[in-house]
Amino acid sequence: MNLESREAILRDWEENPMRKPRIEKVVLNFGVGASGEPLVKAETLAKTLTGMKPARTYAKGTNKDFRIRKGEPIACKVTLRGEKAEEILRKALAARDNKLLLSMFDEYGNFSFGIREYIDLPDTKYDPKIGIFGFDVCVTLERPGFRIKKRVYQKKKIPKRHKLTKEEGVVYAEKYLGVKVLEKEEVSEGLW
Repeated sequence: MNLESREAILRDWEENPMRKPRIEKVVLNFGVGASGEPLVKAETLAKTLTGMKPARTYAKGTNKDFRIRKGEPIACKVTLRGEKAEEILRKALAARDNKLLLSMFDEYGNFSFGIREYIDLPDTKYDPKIGIFGFDVCVTLERPGFRIKKRVYQKKKIPKRHKLTKEEGVVYAEKYLGVKVLEKEEVSEGLW
């Protein structure tokens, strides 16, 4: 992205505060792939990291190779909003040295990345009862006024001109979260 388009986006946000994005939610996904003791350990980890009770997610189909049956709980997730979401997001980004790839952003400005081991998070100690788990962090961005798509009375679609773009998501991450967004060519092979 060139400097002129970045400055135009920032100028647009200053002129019209209803166009400036914000973090709607941060979802932590702990994909264990099996029920039983590993899932219980992942739920314990999710509760210790966030202070919230995780929700289980279930297998959509049967896979005999992985010994998974349809309807079996195989993962858990925690949805965070507000200040808690921003706090956890900053810790997760610090675990990745505040660097993301451009390919981690979708066409609507949302982004996702993975944490290989939870002990990479700052101020997190290893717990031998839990073991080593990684998780995915999914960040959803929105503009003010997106409530119209969720409200009960007079629900409407978000117009195309009010939806976020990939470039706006990148600018938001760089300016407000302190993230450096890298192209695929800029990345050394050992880090990713």
